[in-house]
Amino acid sequence: MNQKMPYKIIERPELRDQLRVFRNRVHAGEVLADMLSSYGKTEAIVLAIPAGGVPVAAAMAERLHIPLDVAVVSKITLPWNTEAGYGAVAFDGTMRLNEDLLPRLGLTDGQIQEGIKQTTQKVLRRVKRFRSDRPFPDLTKRQVILVDDGLASGFTMLVAVEALRKAGARQICVASPTGHGSSLPRIASEVEALYCANIRSGFSFALADAYEQWTDVTEEEAIAIYRESGGRT
Repeated sequence: MNQKMPYKIIERPELRDQLRVFRNRVHAGEVLADMLSSYGKTEAIVLAIPAGGVPVAAAMAERLHIPLDVAVVSKITLPWNTEAGYGAVAFDGTMRLNEDLLPRLGLTDGQIQEGIKQTTQKVLRRVKRFRSDRPFPDLTKRQVILVDDGLASGFTMLVAVEALRKAGARQICVASPTGHGSSLPRIASEVEALYCANIRSGFSFALADAYEQWTDVTEEEAIAIYRESGGRT
């Protein structure tokens, strides 16, 4: 009988359940790069999820001497709380709703469809701004390092992985500075490896708590970092 290989999660045990372990996103990217040192100077490619994932991924790509690009994915946010989401849309139109969460939110079908529409437009705009007319890189023979600045529910990351599989990626590892322990196994089961330096547990979880300096990364800031870092394959 064929059995699925157990998922692989790599962490920094000394950082487990610790707060303020990174100075900023650049430092977090450097820590991750050290964890993924075996990918240095290889044919691997770092794909950042904008906007917050870009400074982390740029620091990783620079330290590992491998190319940087973006995989645009955005969560579908609640009308009354833009920090919380109930689904996500990816660069290729891949869309998934959190069917377990939706019944508890009380959203109308109209609100859900409007959220999908607005998020799709946001993703298309970001793809155009980041990538212009450049084709998406060929991932069929490359190891992909998919990066965000943190994993709370991990739902957006799952949609990103699904889209990259459709794009031909055969070898995907996810890298994130921080993440909630309850969300990581589900993500790890969909990829070849998951690197998370700072795994935390508990009822309350905020990405910002892993960083000494935390501010939202604007789209303009992310684009500037991306271009300054080469932003090409």
